[in-house]
Amino acid sequence: MSKPREVYVCSACKSKTLQWRGQCPQCHAWNTLEAVMPPSVLNAGHFSEVNRPVSLRDVQNSGFNPYASGLPALDRALGKGLVPGAAVLLGGEPGIGKSTLLMQVAGFVAGQEKTVLYATGEESLQQIKARAERLGALAPGLKALATSRLEDVLAALDAESPALLVLDSVQTLASPAADGLPGNVSQVRAVATALLESCRRAATTLILIGHVTKDGVLAGPRLLEHAVDTVIALEGDRRNAFRLLRILKNRFGPNEELLVFRMSAEGMQVVDDPSTFFLEARDPSLPGTAVVMAVDGRRPLAVEVQALVARTFLTIPRRTALGFDVNRLHLLLAVLEKHLKLNLAQVDIYAKIGGGIRLQEPGMDLALVTAVLSSYYDVPLPEKCVLWGEVDLNGQVRAVTAQDLRFAQARRLGYGPVVHPDGSKGGVATVAALQRLLFSRT
Repeated sequence: MSKPREVYVCSACKSKTLQWRGQCPQCHAWNTLEAVMPPSVLNAGHFSEVNRPVSLRDVQNSGFNPYASGLPALDRALGKGLVPGAAVLLGGEPGIGKSTLLMQVAGFVAGQEKTVLYATGEESLQQIKARAERLGALAPGLKALATSRLEDVLAALDAESPALLVLDSVQTLASPAADGLPGNVSQVRAVATALLESCRRAATTLILIGHVTKDGVLAGPRLLEHAVDTVIALEGDRRNAFRLLRILKNRFGPNEELLVFRMSAEGMQVVDDPSTFFLEARDPSLPGTAVVMAVDGRRPLAVEVQALVARTFLTIPRRTALGFDVNRLHLLLAVLEKHLKLNLAQVDIYAKIGGGIRLQEPGMDLALVTAVLSSYYDVPLPEKCVLWGEVDLNGQVRAVTAQDLRFAQARRLGYGPVVHPDGSKGGVATVAALQRLLFSRT
């Protein structure tokens, strides 16, 4: 362990500073700062009276039964609901709906004769009340605290003993045990550690709202994601009405779960069947579009892949991708040029995923290739055509995960023809076979 750092305490006003000065920065008294060594937190070789190893058979499970969050779909995604003593980390871009979603959860839990503490360092009490009134979440058991001091939250936690503590956000709280401004690595680590220990002792469910970086990943130390029990990401385009909630880590249930929400004036509303949610207002008679049966987590989704091939006058043609990695587009275009003998050096190619969703799975390769060919030949696909499959660098179409799940969902939605990798149910084996199947008229 690192050596404890000395703290200088003023004998007149008891204020603390990390550096010695001739004059106290608080009361301005001279020669009153005295060095004090903080007590060591490590007492090697000894157990405390309240923290000794016990047999797992003797551990009592009473008082740790999960309770509902008010959104049945969210409870299923989390496993069984909100678990007492568990910690949940919710991340997302500013304005994506994190506070709105958690206010709905807090209002429902408070309406079940439980005490809920909503602590925030970003808003005033008047702003919190206005949101709660708009969402219909005002309940006698819902209490709010506007502060940026960790001591205030810990004191309220001891005094109120809430069933649920919502902290908005962990980057706005400051701990006296750490140096620096709120939001830096030391402060976030100290704040999260203190809250996790206190909430586990009190059997209080803790939900932390975390900021994200410009790349969309959770800000702060990686220790924060390891320490909590569940990590949730709220994604989407703030200009659109829908939001995607992904379970990235879950100790009490399956991870990689996906929920689709629709943002409205009444709050976040769950889309019960998002299978074709991203195909609204789609015109299948236009060339350059293809539908992929994607699987995100364990949920199949029908998503539109769009491509535009246009003549270019630039020396180096443009390649633009929205909703997926542009390197994937470069690889697939190289495959088309090699194995289909296409000259794509004189055209610009733009591709995107409809609805603002982001896809990273390999099953979208076949739909992306088909959308590019459809725009290149200016030939639309059959109205109910759906595709999936991974295209390798040799021009072969490989099988992807959840083949049976995708096929069953496509048949349930009435899609046909269903173009998928070659297998026991038929399909295409190469991109050349795909071209002959769908573009034999060209």
